[in-house]
Amino acid sequence: MPAIDIGRLAVVIAGRRAGQKVVVVDIIDKNFVLVTGAGLNKVKRRRMNIKHLEPLPEKINIERGADDEAVKAALEQAGISLE
Repeated sequence: MPAIDIGRLAVVIAGRRAGQKVVVVDIIDKNFVLVTGAGLNKVKRRRMNIKHLEPLPEKINIERGADDEAVKAALEQAGISLE
């Protein structure tokens, strides 16, 4: 299983956003990360418990705390869709 790190794509497995893909933008502490859907899906930038995420093997190259525009550009450059 891939580690939760900055730029890692993940699928939300719990809550009303279950099934949506997100990108990890920042690591808050050992239990929570900041994720975003970068405006490409219904997931807004928010804090999320890592137990509610299933990491995917894909990872994009972004800086810690990158804004949604930078995340969107990195996803397009890598040819990855959040759909």
